[in-house]
Amino acid sequence: MDHLSIMSIRVDHRTDSAPKVQEILTKNGDIIIGRFGIHDPGEINHGLITLNIRADMGRIRNMADQLEGLDGIKINHMQA
Repeated sequence: MDHLSIMSIRVDHRTDSAPKVQEILTKNGDIIIGRFGIHDPGEINHGLITLNIRADMGRIRNMADQLEGLDGIKINHMQA
């Protein structure tokens, strides 16, 4: 069963982490309904990405695990 949910991804060390994060998000692009990314102007090397996603919980957990495996990445997930 597919679940509609929201995931936030805090990216520290953007210059180092961003390419790896982008690779994972591209690989999982078929479950991403919407994406919004910002960087904090007061914090040059930090960013926040929010995703609206629809998938089964196994697929969502797999993507979250891949992202959390990267240095400087913190994930929060909320199921609607």
